[in-house]
Amino acid sequence: MFIFAMLVNLIYYVIVGLLIARAVISWVRPDPYDPKWGSIVTFVNQVTEPVLAPIRQRMPPMGMMDFSPLVVWLIASFTRSILLSIL
Repeated sequence: MFIFAMLVNLIYYVIVGLLIARAVISWVRPDPYDPKWGSIVTFVNQVTEPVLAPIRQRMPPMGMMDFSPLVVWLIASFTRSILLSIL
């Protein structure tokens, strides 16, 4: 059970870390073709877009703000707390 709890926490923190990286990348807007940062930008976008796109499609537009990372974070937090309480 302890290993399962560690795995749940690891997955949660990876998801949150990728969402934070995506938010920072959207604020900074580095060039995706830059040899130094391009591969990181591409990786983060490719990993997070399949999770964010369905939520973005279901949410009404709210101006320039994209709240889909916040929704994914809330869902991940809720799922993590349920899984850890079951243990």
